Amino acid sequence: MRPFNARVTQPTPAERVLSILTAAHSMTVVSDGHDPIEVHRLDGAGAMGHVHLHAPPEARPAHPGTRVPVRLELTDIAPTPVRDRMRARVTVTGLLLAEYSMETTASTCMEFGQAVLDDHNGRAFVTYAALQRTDPDPIATGEGAMLTHLMDGHSELVPLLLRLAQPQPDKGMVRVLPLAMDRYGLTLRLEYPGTHRDVRLPFAKPLSRTDQAGSQIRSLVAAARRVSHLNRLLA
Repeated sequence: MRPFNARVTQPTPAERVLSILTAAHSMTVVSDGHDPIEVHRLDGAGAMGHVHLHAPPEARPAHPGTRVPVRLELTDIAPTPVRDRMRARVTVTGLLLAEYSMETTASTCMEFGQAVLDDHNGRAFVTYAALQRTDPDPIATGEGAMLTHLMDGHSELVPLLLRLAQPQPDKGMVRVLPLAMDRYGLTLRLEYPGTHRDVRLPFAKPLSRTDQAGSQIRSLVAAARRVSHLNRLLA
């Protein structure tokens, strides 16, 4: 649970898992005794549009029938050409009432077991209750387009935003690119020969709508310009 009145600057593991499930472009469905099924072109529906997760029953049925153990494997890939584009892996385990089929047009019902998030922070386990308490990130499905637009249409702003980084970049930095964005802030990747470092730039307040992203980026740019102006005055 988040501290009362604390300023939130990054998503919880449950928020990360929900965003990846919502924005996924592909996933792998793995069932015991069957070859993995690669599901591509999720058509903007994400994994949640193809697999409906629901809570496990309080008591197991006396005759479980054809319940099929299954796991969904998803990867979160940065939309920009940063070094090491793999941002996270999500594995969701559970049971299906029947074998997964690519032919069905309806959402497949999956009894949720657990979700595992693996990223640079390590491994986190997410329960169904935690997912149910989590609000979808309003920019989850638009993040890729937003970051690409920032990089291609406003590339001059990225080095400017870097002036907000704490600590400041070490000497020898090769380049800086936007890595990720969520309702709480923007992440930049600073690349050096043979290594990299990520910098988090929190928004003044979390986004509640997609159309607020532009104003929050402009606020960060304005703050970066104030820092630059102050540094010139103190020089």
